[in-house]
Amino acid sequence: MNIEELREYCISKPAVTEELPFGPDTLVFKVAAKVFLLVGLGQSDSLSFNVKCDPEYAITLRQEYVHTVFPGYHMNKKHWNTLHANRELTDQKLIELIDHSYNLVIASLPKKIRENLF
Repeated sequence: MNIEELREYCISKPAVTEELPFGPDTLVFKVAAKVFLLVGLGQSDSLSFNVKCDPEYAITLRQEYVHTVFPGYHMNKKHWNTLHANRELTDQKLIELIDHSYNLVIASLPKKIRENLF
């Protein structure tokens, strides 16, 4: 997976916006104004990005993929993971983890907002 494929996948999801709220170097994907993925734009050799994750699942992933999944860089380590693409995780697994993050954000929204998104 490269950054263009990551971006295309994220913006293809319903109700997603992309922003640069932290400056020109960090692209942020949101659903209903809530962040579900952050990626640095200055990456050339490898791709890494942050996604939300269920705390127990985050621990499991970090133990299973010790060279690929880390506590979220500059994020709440309990709820965020940093994933390194093109290591131990297949592109399909990366997509599943992006979906997991997106779905966690959707689930945390009030019912009325969720119903108006789709």
